[in-house]
Amino acid sequence: MLAVRPGRRVLGFTIVEILIVVSIVATLAAIAIPAYMNYRERARVKHAIAELTVLSLLINQHQLDFGQYPPALAAVANASKPDPWGRPYVYVNLQNAKGKGQARKNKNLVPINSDYDLYSVGKDGQSVGPLTAPASRDDVIRANDGGFFGLARDYEP
Repeated sequence: MLAVRPGRRVLGFTIVEILIVVSIVATLAAIAIPAYMNYRERARVKHAIAELTVLSLLINQHQLDFGQYPPALAAVANASKPDPWGRPYVYVNLQNAKGKGQARKNKNLVPINSDYDLYSVGKDGQSVGPLTAPASRDDVIRANDGGFFGLARDYEP
C-alpha cells in the first residue's frame, strides 16, 4: 500500500485518462491500417505492370530473333519470376491457339490482343476470359497488343 503524507498528491493517470488515450490510438489505427493496406496493394499492381512490360519486351524480342512468339513463357529469360502475389504470370500465344476461346475478351467479347495474352491473375488468384467477370476485375493485364498495361477494371476498349 502506498503511504501518502498529508498535503502531497500522488502522481499517476486515472482510468478515464487511460481509456481516452486508448480510444484515440484505436481510432488512429482504424484509419491508418486500411490506408496502408490500400497503399501496399497499389504498389503491388504497379510492380506487376512493370514486370509485365519487361516480359512483353522479352517476348517481342524472342519474336524478332526467332520469327515466332515463344510457345511458353519459360522460353524467355526472367519468366520464372512470380507476380507480386506469388503466382506465375499467364502467357497464351494466340498465334498457335485454336480459335478465339483462350483469348481474353473485353466487354463486347472481342479479344483484347491479336498476338498473345500476358497477365497476372491478381490479388484473388482467380481469372476467367471476359474482363467484365468479377473474378477478372483485379487481374493486371496487357491489352491492345501492348498499348495498355493495367488493371482489367480500368481497361476501356
